[in-house]
Amino acid sequence: MGLGGDNSVEDYVCQLNATERKRALDELREDDNIREQSLEQMRDWITKHPNIKKCRTDAPFLLRFLRTKKFSVPQACEMLERYLTIRQLYPQWFQNLDCDDKDLAEIIDAGYLVPLRDRDSGRMVLFSCAGSFDPHKFTSAHMIKVHSLVTEALMDDETNQINGYTYINDESGFQMSHISLWSLTDVRNILRCIQNTTPMRHKANHFLNISPTAIKLIEFAISLLNEKLKNRIFIYKSIEEMYKKVDKKILPKEYGGEVPLKEMLATFKTLLKDKREKLLALDDMYIEIDEKSCPLVSEMNEELGIGIEGTFKKLTVD
Repeated sequence: MGLGGDNSVEDYVCQLNATERKRALDELREDDNIREQSLEQMRDWITKHPNIKKCRTDAPFLLRFLRTKKFSVPQACEMLERYLTIRQLYPQWFQNLDCDDKDLAEIIDAGYLVPLRDRDSGRMVLFSCAGSFDPHKFTSAHMIKVHSLVTEALMDDETNQINGYTYINDESGFQMSHISLWSLTDVRNILRCIQNTTPMRHKANHFLNISPTAIKLIEFAISLLNEKLKNRIFIYKSIEEMYKKVDKKILPKEYGGEVPLKEMLATFKTLLKDKREKLLALDDMYIEIDEKSCPLVSEMNEELGIGIEGTFKKLTVD
């Protein structure tokens, strides 16, 4: 049943510093005892689950879900079940995350999506530039897959699990051809995946240089989010306005910071290479999708537009 790591709770060593431990306790209700008990309960649940045939059970993987759900084991288990199911419903988005893939490598090399070196109040910062994505050469599936590759490479990091993520999006260069890549169903489906199945704490989302072309798509996407995420979106008329919310020192040199984007990209590409085999091994996980015996799948299918009756419960995202 276990994949990709030592399953023993006793062998797991928490790598958090004092500041992170305090934040984990204050915000997530996490201490050594709760963490150990919760990991044991999740492993027991995975072992007994009739449909989960293969799943990672190492601590860094399971803690993604426990920390996102503030150590509510039932909610963490439900999110894990959704995560496994979504990976199989949408393999074109979530499987074969290979940094050596020619198309994915080209998109990353262009600087479309880059984790910054410095953090935003402890949070990992993901910086994207719409103009660096070629909509004439690549599809919306390529775009989502790059995001999946980047975030999967970061999600086992305990600091990221506890502090969460900040997103900075430069929409300059966004064209009608970018919009033409997307159906409204795809926009709705991927946002549902982000909100309800991705074990990440989405803390702030900043948008720069939004053109009249981009604003309608962004407004549509925002309308599909829950209230918590809506309240964490910030749109700026100028980069100077954003400096009031984000320390410009953490930004690429091209945006007022100190380190060129190319240097940040080179650092991240090294990380991707190091994690390549582990990311590809995620595809070994397997859950049997049986709508008759698993009502959860029917609920998800209805919400994701697959045409099976049911409703998708809104889960709290933090």
